[in-house]
Amino acid sequence: MGTMDLTQRPQTDPTALLRYRDGIYAADFLACGIVHLDLFSWLAEREASLGEICEHCGICERPADVLLTLACVNGLVTRRGDRFSATELAREHLGEGSPWSLGSYFASLVDRPVVKEVLTVLKTGRPANWESGMADADWQESMESEDFAEMFTAAMDCRGVFLGQRLADELNLDGSERLLDIGGGSGVYACCLVAGNSRLRATVFEKQPVDRIARRTIAERALGERVAVVEGDMFKDPYPADHDVHLLSNVLHDWDVPEVEALLAKSYAALPAGGLLVAHEAFLNAEKTGPRAVAEYSTILVSITKGRCYGTGEIRDYMGRVGFVDVSHFETGGDRSAIMARKPWS
Repeated sequence: MGTMDLTQRPQTDPTALLRYRDGIYAADFLACGIVHLDLFSWLAEREASLGEICEHCGICERPADVLLTLACVNGLVTRRGDRFSATELAREHLGEGSPWSLGSYFASLVDRPVVKEVLTVLKTGRPANWESGMADADWQESMESEDFAEMFTAAMDCRGVFLGQRLADELNLDGSERLLDIGGGSGVYACCLVAGNSRLRATVFEKQPVDRIARRTIAERALGERVAVVEGDMFKDPYPADHDVHLLSNVLHDWDVPEVEALLAKSYAALPAGGLLVAHEAFLNAEKTGPRAVAEYSTILVSITKGRCYGTGEIRDYMGRVGFVDVSHFETGGDRSAIMARKPWS
């Protein structure tokens, strides 16, 4: 965190570096599907739904969805509607009995600690502990600790400078006046947006102890007069009124579908007529067959949070259910994008 001018842009693109960190669990998810579940041998002989796969393998739907999406991206599984089947690549190189099978090559990973941790996530549907000596609980619980909150918020803040600037470059908020950054962490996204828009003011809505971190960080960026912080729980407490734009940046992917729908509905209720909602994060395509980097990022999210990466079609559907209209999608940067929707004028 620092006092840099947020209107300055880097000369290089760090997306490749972000991918190393974001996709660190991907190989372990595939290995688990091969050595513990023997998923691809089973799918080589049949077409099956997600529910049927979960029942056969004894795994839960949320992490299974992530594993199947990863398999699709890697050309191991074909998705036809809600049915999955193994590709020729999977049959030849991961199928039991094939002369070209690599099963024995992957078998050496069966006792790898992270692969076993992934198996637990798949079997229970619950996130594992955050991989840090500072946390002995899952991410949501750990964020209630001052030390962990400081560490995690700083990590997201340094990433957020680049991602927030790219969002600011692509998001047109001309005519908007007040933005509510819901679950806004350090406030870096709100700060990037107001830095590039002299008319815009923002409020970061965050729980303790992150709200205190946000106040300090915003002050360090000399934006305290334009970006306020209000303490509150985004699920339980009323949102501050009189904001014509709501931002959910890297929030939805931390939560399962019921919580995602609850956040969208709460935003819709609090926005004025004509107000905008912007959901910004790593989205899969509508078919959930890519991009690869997002499918890989979803593996760490499902392992440490209660969420996953969602497809643009899923989010469009959830937004439409609560009443939003004029839903659009656009790329930003760093494998992230944004989905914007409007509350009807009448």
